[in-house]
Amino acid sequence: MVFGIFLCLDAFLYVFTLLPLRVFLALFRLLTLPCYGLRDRRLLQPAQVCDILKGVILVICYFMMHYVDYSMMYHLIRGQSVIKLYIIYNMLEVADRLFSSFGQDILDALYWTATEPKERKRAHIGVIPHFFMAVLYVFLHAILIMVQATTLNVAFNSHNKSLLTIMMSNNFVEIKGSVFKKFEKNNLFQMSNSDIKERFTNYVLLLIVCLRNMEQFSWNPDHLWVLFPDVCMVIASEIAVDIVKHAFITKFNDITADVYSEYRASLAFDLVSSRQKNAYTDYSDSVARRMGFIPLPLAVLLIRVVTSSIKVQGILSYACVILFYFGLISLKVLNSIVLLGKSCQYVKEAKMEEKLSNPPPTCTPGKPSSKSQNKCKPSQGLSTEENLSASITKQPIHQKENIIPLLVTSNSDQFLTTPDGDEKDITQDNSELKHRSSKKDLLEIDRFTICGNRID
Repeated sequence: MVFGIFLCLDAFLYVFTLLPLRVFLALFRLLTLPCYGLRDRRLLQPAQVCDILKGVILVICYFMMHYVDYSMMYHLIRGQSVIKLYIIYNMLEVADRLFSSFGQDILDALYWTATEPKERKRAHIGVIPHFFMAVLYVFLHAILIMVQATTLNVAFNSHNKSLLTIMMSNNFVEIKGSVFKKFEKNNLFQMSNSDIKERFTNYVLLLIVCLRNMEQFSWNPDHLWVLFPDVCMVIASEIAVDIVKHAFITKFNDITADVYSEYRASLAFDLVSSRQKNAYTDYSDSVARRMGFIPLPLAVLLIRVVTSSIKVQGILSYACVILFYFGLISLKVLNSIVLLGKSCQYVKEAKMEEKLSNPPPTCTPGKPSSKSQNKCKPSQGLSTEENLSASITKQPIHQKENIIPLLVTSNSDQFLTTPDGDEKDITQDNSELKHRSSKKDLLEIDRFTICGNRID
């Protein structure tokens, strides 16, 4: 989970640090295009088009958030009863998961329509309607997270802390809803990713609450120590609930603790594969698909809160802002270097280098960087069986009859598809092979869903 939290941090910092630079370079190329001439068919590369779209969505949603009054929302929520606020907070958590489940699909549809080759016959509504849908989604999701942060702020500022206690007890209700259910490896993997995303989002919400409270008390450092015990209590309750929940789930379902090393290797494999030259997806998008973490709405809200809480006046203040920006870039680069080194180490320990050396022969739909390679073909040096065995973990399985005998002979696929009790009994009858082939590879789960099923 610590590794996953740093992955979310890396994707979140990308929005503030590298994305503005990439948008500036894309616009500079667009403005200086007459100097170079139209050598290519495309004005911009597909990745540059996606960067410009992300930047425009951020700017538009930021100005739209100015029409949402945070103070009025705070007093409106504060006037409600404790039980009503508890119900509202639970509804907001469910709505956040639902928004995350289809939000990435909306953004994927926008990226695909914007970078689709002109030769293809378009069977969709067009770029502009998809763009307005994406702007509306990011705006609504940002408002949803703002209401969550406001409710948490009301709980912190309540006199008897009763609302904060009730909200913390809600975490223990989560144990009741998940511990006594049957879980397999893949379901537990999705729940672990959901917990990582939820914990990172709560950290950002606590940061927003601290910023709003410090602004109300004129940035008095003494008030920070008043908030510090409550912040530590919320974080400690989250960690304790996750530890107890995962401990009993693995106990009741006879899952060994080594499965978390496999989960970590799967996340590391996403990072390493996205850094390759022939990568089909951007790294932040792979994290969004794996964990359901979409950084754009959270980034819009944080920018809105920071700009309204901190007033920049004078040359010295602007110099501090520039230094802070360079510090964020340094943190992003350092975090990326450490994560990449650790990911390579985890991939080697899991013996998954073969999957990196044999990329999938077909492109996965809906990923931004694969738009210019929509007609992918298998590599000529490999036979058909080798291509199938190399692509089992990266594309949906449509021909199970042809792939079933390959599951026994491929060592790289046995790593994550073999259950805990069947490592020694690989060569068994056909019925057991069919049962084993129905279990999905952990690397196939690239969508955040509540029910744990893949969305193709």
